[in-house]
Amino acid sequence: MADLIVKSTVKEQLDGMNVAADFYGALDEEVVELLEDAASRADANDRKTVQPRDL
Repeated sequence: MADLIVKSTVKEQLDGMNVAADFYGALDEEVVELLEDAASRADANDRKTVQPRDL
């Protein structure tokens, strides 16, 4: 599975916070689930285009 998040960008966004090493894997799993759910909603509405409303 490819990493969907950029660790340096996440760390930058969480400015001033320490980030546990295993946080990135958990975040990546959440993003994968979010994308799968969005794709399912688009498919259920007979669309091949995932739109913001699918989130």
